[in-house]
Amino acid sequence: MRYFSHTPEDIRSMLSAIHAGSIEDLFSLIPANCRMKKNPDIPPPMSEWKLIRKMEEMAGDMPSSAYRSYLGAGRYEHHIPSILPYLLGRSEFSTAYTPYQPEISQGTLQAIYEYQTLTSRLLGMDVANASLYDGASALSEALFMALRITKGKQIAMSKLVHPFFREVVSTCFAPTSFEIIELPFLDNGTTDISKLKDMEDLGAVIVQSPNFFGCIEDLRKVSETIDHQKTLLIACFTEPIAFGLIHPPGDQGADIVCGEGQSLGIPVSFGGPGLGMLACKEAFIRNMPGRLVGRTTDLDGKPAFVLTLATREQHIRREKATSNICTNSSLCAVTALMFMASVGGSGIRKLAQLNHDKSEYVKNGLKAKGVRIPFSAPTFNEFVVQFENGFSKKYEKLLQEKIIPGLPLSEFYPELKDHYLICVTETKGKADLDHFIEKVTS
Repeated sequence: MRYFSHTPEDIRSMLSAIHAGSIEDLFSLIPANCRMKKNPDIPPPMSEWKLIRKMEEMAGDMPSSAYRSYLGAGRYEHHIPSILPYLLGRSEFSTAYTPYQPEISQGTLQAIYEYQTLTSRLLGMDVANASLYDGASALSEALFMALRITKGKQIAMSKLVHPFFREVVSTCFAPTSFEIIELPFLDNGTTDISKLKDMEDLGAVIVQSPNFFGCIEDLRKVSETIDHQKTLLIACFTEPIAFGLIHPPGDQGADIVCGEGQSLGIPVSFGGPGLGMLACKEAFIRNMPGRLVGRTTDLDGKPAFVLTLATREQHIRREKATSNICTNSSLCAVTALMFMASVGGSGIRKLAQLNHDKSEYVKNGLKAKGVRIPFSAPTFNEFVVQFENGFSKKYEKLLQEKIIPGLPLSEFYPELKDHYLICVTETKGKADLDHFIEKVTS
């Protein structure tokens, strides 16, 4: 973290302007016996996050009053750059609503346009919309979109798609005649796609990567298995930070990409709000739900931003609408934009690497203590472990010690009794990780 913004050239220029030879000359009027003779005894530079935590510990707020959470499963703790709360608190962002009048909403429209641009780059797709409510609703909208294009009657959905996403899809499609076929998972923790070749009227395939177990799916293999003239591959996600390290879905043959963008600068906040991200190939742009902001020029030739597509019944005939979504809070999309812009491409790559490495450190540490890791597929920042019978009592004890040791999976997958999903992000230091390993295995 840089505490001073002046470069050596800036300093030399300022000293020259006031005819001073060095910074020390500025203190010549102070008696020598009142000056500090050596550098102050301060610790080496820290990152923003380490410095904040150090201050909290000095203030006595840590670690006594804070929980150490190792929950993930669609909501992830990440450090949020301090610049985000400041910028988001500005009235032009925090009070912005749907830009019905583009001529006076240029700032909001430009921000959404930049969000679309960075989202497309992150996901490896041609175009992204102006965002949706959350990851689950984005998946449902992506599925409706795919079936409008392919006219298929069957939907193949991986069992490793987030359980809440699958529930929303089931609810949305319950009144329809579409058949949802569940794809089971293999022993290595990835989706079994062997059934796909036997489906004749398959309109869409849904696979999540990294999946609910944290395992990275081979989307390219799925893409090569299906006929893209009849079937579209929808790749969904809950952790977009992963695409700083693994190939984005668009580069692996996905036709539509959607998911939850909470990791991009939005606090966990007891589960909400969320950010529904959706992107697709250019050929499908007119079937996208929600809104799309485009860039053009005005009569004077200056850049201008407009609602290029708003395919909902408020703008066009109801029977032609691709979605009944009336609006969404652009503030979450702008938050993600600010996060991606401030962290940058290389920063997201480093952040992803840090998440992966810390997760592997805990995984290997638990394995060395005799804990079984049931799935062999590569993982990102969360993974499944199998504890011994009776761990539920220790789980409750750890909660009392303000440690949340992962998510029990038996509620969502009854066959996985005593299995827990553990998530590790960059918010945990080495001391935290060592303490966690010791506590859950002692």
